[in-house]
Amino acid sequence: MAQAWKCSGLRWSADGPVLLWDGGRRSALTWGKRVAFGVAEGGGRTCVGARGHPCPVRAAVSGRSTGARCEECARLDRAHSVAADTLADDPRPYRVYLAWFGPGMVKVGITAEERGSARLLEQGAVCFSWLGTGPLMAARRTEELLRAALGVPDRIPYAEKRAVRARLPGSAAERAAEVTELHGRAVALGGWPESLAPAPCRPVDHVDTFGLTDLPAAVGEVAELAAGGMVSGRLVAAAGPDLHLATGSGGAVVLDTRLITGWELVPAEGEQVTVPVRQFKASPSVQSGLF
Repeated sequence: MAQAWKCSGLRWSADGPVLLWDGGRRSALTWGKRVAFGVAEGGGRTCVGARGHPCPVRAAVSGRSTGARCEECARLDRAHSVAADTLADDPRPYRVYLAWFGPGMVKVGITAEERGSARLLEQGAVCFSWLGTGPLMAARRTEELLRAALGVPDRIPYAEKRAVRARLPGSAAERAAEVTELHGRAVALGGWPESLAPAPCRPVDHVDTFGLTDLPAAVGEVAELAAGGMVSGRLVAAAGPDLHLATGSGGAVVLDTRLITGWELVPAEGEQVTVPVRQFKASPSVQSGLF
């Protein structure tokens, strides 16, 4: 029987995306590399635990869960996150950012200054700019100000991000236009916390980092893994947790790597996807005539 491995997720390094494995092994991902694995026969997906600790009951979790945690471990993990607003006394400086994922899709968010742009890479932001830096609660109030005054959301669903990656504007200037315009409106608002230092608008473009130039349109996305199934393809792009894989004859498929945690994985041969795939709807086109 082939040795089984457990993936602990995808991380972005200075050199690009890297898959991490339980035990410390790392697999660097480069464009054109074959990504292939099978799901162990007869197995199931188990909770990955919380805050570096294993799930005490090794609870079973849904194959469609992107968190791969049972309810109790998910609650413990979120209780110590910035998003849960339970770390109000965190002394670290935080940055507020504007992130763009495609036409009409701009969000506001915060990240610890020490993390640099890692958070933006993890979310698959195609373009971003810093908005300001300050204490955690000042950054949080600024985020809320933009949501209330300008209607800027604090999250964009991944399904929407995936749908436009192959249809992005061709130039960096075009991709930065919405961030630049919104940055100007944001800094003109009254009510900014005094402890938050505004940052100039300096858009950073990730199209080359993600490999999105001339990206082929994907036909669908992996919906979930299943025991005995296989995922195999050639890596053509990666953005956030997503890998865009060119398969043998079925077109490109998007794999959200958060779906593979909690499974026992084994080597696989061939170049196909035999797990459930959710097909993308065709983009509507303009009809040029009646016939």
